[in-house]
Amino acid sequence: MRGDNSVGPYCKVGGEVANSIFFAYSNKGHEGYVGNSVIGEWCNLGADTNTSNLKNNYAPVKIWSHAAGRFVNTGQQFCGLMMGDHSKCGINTMFNTGTVVGVAANIFGAGFPRTFIPSFSWGGAAGFETFKLPKVTEVAERVMARRRLEYDAVEQTIMQHIFEATAKDRVWEKAIKNEE
Repeated sequence: MRGDNSVGPYCKVGGEVANSIFFAYSNKGHEGYVGNSVIGEWCNLGADTNTSNLKNNYAPVKIWSHAAGRFVNTGQQFCGLMMGDHSKCGINTMFNTGTVVGVAANIFGAGFPRTFIPSFSWGGAAGFETFKLPKVTEVAERVMARRRLEYDAVEQTIMQHIFEATAKDRVWEKAIKNEE
């Protein structure tokens, strides 16, 4: 780990990490590179997860803006992964430059997933489905219990609000409704 990181309490961070922020209770305990990234609370990066933080053409990085509802230019040459609270990724996950992952997403599988992964996504480069609230709750309860903390009613209410507020981003749900 290089000296330009901020690591929150109760994190387990190893491998190559540069110019990144890890909020409390998040883990990246294995090899793999994370650079110029912000990792929310209760995240877990599987072994050999890698983030790109520099485009091959050295152009400024564009990232997803929730406020604008589109990708916007950061004006930055270096920008890695922005990952929301309670999100996880499996072993060997590869994130392109400027990837934004929402809250409570679970990313896995071969290949590069898209550069905007909405909250409550389950899947990877092969496609996504919705990570439904009962399963999110089940995982969060297990994860927090490992640290002797409770996934209480306040946390559940916050997650319910985020689930509803981000429904518009889960485009596959619209496709399913149109088929019905």
